[in-house]
Amino acid sequence: MNYVWDLLMRAKEQELDVNSFRFVPAVSYSPYMELSLTELNTSELEQVVEINPYYRFYSIFRDLFPPDAEEYLELRESLFDIMIHFLAETDLYQGMNRREYHIQFVQRDIGNGIFGPKVRESFAQLNREEQDAIAEGLLRLYETGEAVHLLKETMRRVFHRSIIYTNCEEKDELLIYIGQEETQLSRLKADLILDLFLPARFTIELYWTRHFGILEADPTMKIDAIALY
Repeated sequence: MNYVWDLLMRAKEQELDVNSFRFVPAVSYSPYMELSLTELNTSELEQVVEINPYYRFYSIFRDLFPPDAEEYLELRESLFDIMIHFLAETDLYQGMNRREYHIQFVQRDIGNGIFGPKVRESFAQLNREEQDAIAEGLLRLYETGEAVHLLKETMRRVFHRSIIYTNCEEKDELLIYIGQEETQLSRLKADLILDLFLPARFTIELYWTRHFGILEADPTMKIDAIALY
């Protein structure tokens, strides 16, 4: 990590509260780095982070901490922390395109209960990657209306081994192989995706770790490992 936005991005990936970090001006720092870290390759995020404010923001901070200024030190340090938080968040937004903004708007709508309290509560239990996958799928659903295709794609992004088969000969039916053990959390994820993407006319059959047998597909025809359809 070198830049302050890098630290915030790492924190969000680890689902840490970025507001809990406190930025302070570094006493000793390298002129070639923004973060003043004890260990350059560290993966641990400390709550108090020393910053070299002159690396990129000299014009902003050049008069905030002159060498001979001793008055209002606590106020100046508080202002420094607030301003670094603001600049770091601005850095993150500058790396986003319009579509990423729209995905965040969908996530905000889910968090505000637009899709109902059940969806909001389930969505909150997902990690960031899973939330992004579902929000992007919903955005594409608004744009294309291809519910079944996006159901398959979103399910695959959340459950990487999942396979969905469509049976429309006698009835509209989806056979969904998840490819992992059924737990309370995995069931919650599957139900959330189905609630958001499954067309009303379809019925489903869920298979977790046992795949139903398919002739001439040897991996699905293992003895004692075949689910009945």
